Amino acid sequence: MNSPETDPGPGADDGPSEDLPLVAPQLRALRRRAGLTLEAAARAAGLSPAHLSRLETDRRQPSLPMLLALARIYGTTVSELLGETVADRDAVVRAADMEPTRAGGWTYWQAGGAGRGMQALRVHIPYGTQGDIVRVHPGEEWLYVLKGRLRLRLGDTTHVLAPGDSAHFDSLTPHRLAAADHDGTELLFVHTLLQSPTAALCVGPTHGEMP
Repeated sequence: MNSPETDPGPGADDGPSEDLPLVAPQLRALRRRAGLTLEAAARAAGLSPAHLSRLETDRRQPSLPMLLALARIYGTTVSELLGETVADRDAVVRAADMEPTRAGGWTYWQAGGAGRGMQALRVHIPYGTQGDIVRVHPGEEWLYVLKGRLRLRLGDTTHVLAPGDSAHFDSLTPHRLAAADHDGTELLFVHTLLQSPTAALCVGPTHGEMP
């Protein structure tokens, strides 16, 4: 994903866009909540202070790369930057409420709240589904092996994780997950998601054998 562009100068994308909801009221509030000055936030996002000021005063609408960068800097999601709200959610997820979902031979249990910037799952991976992968996407992932052994491929390197082992990596690194034992493997799986129409959970099978 490309980094946000620096200030393109006067005349580019000036004025509110009909393609995006107004984000100005959120941008200033979230920057202040993060304890950042206009200058510090602009520098971290690769923008000029004048450009960020125009975004916060609704004289310019941000591009998607800008939204992604600002969401990371402010410790929030694109949904919150866009002013989207969700209904109140329970902080506790009971085991009895975790309905299993099957996809690509894997079984998933939702272990966290819906609509968050971080998603938590309990996952069972049966043996023989080496083609099933978590595809490349923005964010970070953390996993913890509960039962069985997991074969984790990160880029060109393959790791075998035993119960109690964990891994934490950038989701943009090409990665594959597979059970190393005939009884399959079970793990806790947590990953961050940028909440926007162009960034969604991508879990599912792809064809091809993992060595």
